[in-house]
Amino acid sequence: MKSKLDLDFRKVERARKLAVSIADGVQNFVAGRTTVSVERAVCRLMGIDGVDSYGVPLPNVVVEHLASRNLLQEGASYCIANAMMKTGLSPQRIAEEISAGRLDLLSMSYGGEEEVYGFLDPLAQRAVEKVRDRRSEREALIDRLAEGPRPYLYVIVATGNIYEDVVQARAAVSQGADIVAVIRSTGQSLLDYVPYGPTTEGFGGTYATQENFRIMRAALDEMGEKVGKYIRLCNYCSGLCMPEIAAMGAMERLDVMLNDALYGILFRDINMQRTLIDQFFSRVINGFAGVIINTGEDNYLTTADAYQEAHTVLASQFINERLALIAGIPEEQMGLGHAFEMDPDIENGFLYELAQAQMSREIFPRAPLKYMPPTKFMTGNIFKGYVQNALFNVVSIWTNQGIQLLGMLTEAIHTPFMGDRYLAIENAKYIFNNMRALGEEVVFKKDGIIHARANQVLDQALELLAEIEEDGLFRALERGVFAGVRRPVEGGKGLPGVVLKGERYRNPFLEKMLGGSCR
Repeated sequence: MKSKLDLDFRKVERARKLAVSIADGVQNFVAGRTTVSVERAVCRLMGIDGVDSYGVPLPNVVVEHLASRNLLQEGASYCIANAMMKTGLSPQRIAEEISAGRLDLLSMSYGGEEEVYGFLDPLAQRAVEKVRDRRSEREALIDRLAEGPRPYLYVIVATGNIYEDVVQARAAVSQGADIVAVIRSTGQSLLDYVPYGPTTEGFGGTYATQENFRIMRAALDEMGEKVGKYIRLCNYCSGLCMPEIAAMGAMERLDVMLNDALYGILFRDINMQRTLIDQFFSRVINGFAGVIINTGEDNYLTTADAYQEAHTVLASQFINERLALIAGIPEEQMGLGHAFEMDPDIENGFLYELAQAQMSREIFPRAPLKYMPPTKFMTGNIFKGYVQNALFNVVSIWTNQGIQLLGMLTEAIHTPFMGDRYLAIENAKYIFNNMRALGEEVVFKKDGIIHARANQVLDQALELLAEIEEDGLFRALERGVFAGVRRPVEGGKGLPGVVLKGERYRNPFLEKMLGGSCR
């Protein structure tokens, strides 16, 4: 791609090499460890589901049993497969027997790795094929129905009640939405379990459960047939249950997942060791399932100044790109995040926003970039807010963004009404239609404001990546390089759930989804 910004792509290549070193350092740490949430995801992929008489999810019951017997380091797949060989029971029945106190996995004799994993292989292969089948379903539906043009029009529903979410989602699709995101209930990212069944009592959003995924998926498929295009479903694969939610989403054919460990570290105080391990397996699942991941760089600008700290967004995009590639996610499934969040009172702020968006598009040409609307400086003045969102839409179509999370004129007032979504969609469709080819028609003044700004941000991002590469990502996060938030390596929520892998540990789902051994 010829740069409209006169970017020096030797600097871009240098930034990518630094990101490789940073991400490889993280992966070297991740490779020798597992977590309780990774092992619960393994249980779910093996077919364990449901809750016990106290409402505790059976994957939690099994993993807590393994941890209490000092077996977790050997892995849920090894221990459950061995129990299947010895008892003839299915994984689900084994979980139920453990829950009832009639089965103790420590009391069993254990076979050799080759024998146990050989026995497990057909079960693991069937589970992987089910995920592959759901991906094939999506591809077939898109082939038949097609999709809306990019940027995809992305809207949220957040009632707390899955059945009311369906009503609002149907309305949004009728109005023209391409992606419907179901916002999670406040605080779910800090639950170390996944709620079960359909839910109607969320606060600020609806609990992410497999049944809720199924309900919304069915509703959007029905609406897709009605309006004649495939509608993508988005949810949140972040927090303390990242791999489990990825597995459930893969089984229920979700299409887009918010999937970024750095978001949880910075804004939910989740331990960085725990969530970076969880992120790897969750991204392997999402990559294999054909799910577009959305990263959370846009959130940095809610606590840091969007003009001064724009380079931190670019640096994080480079790191997230490399971490995603390690997990088998192609560039076409990387919804790298950024945002239109500068103070609207900055002179020429629109030009700076345009420079940032064009730079992201040129550096990540195949990624369906996720572009977030103004939120920080939305005041409740709906008329000014509507103009801010219009400028955001102009930048998006001009720079060929991939996923457009539509701004709401009532952003600073309340959760959007259906009418608010209608106005947001109408605004975007009007601008996108009238400016569709603008980016192909306009060039930027050499050495002008836009050129200078983009190259300044790239230089600053390169400097920051060099600092992070020297310290390693863990220490850099302790220093607060992103969003001005400092987090200790040993602090935060979830660290007790990290376990060193034992000599017999294997995750066959990881191996099959990545196509190679990942001990």
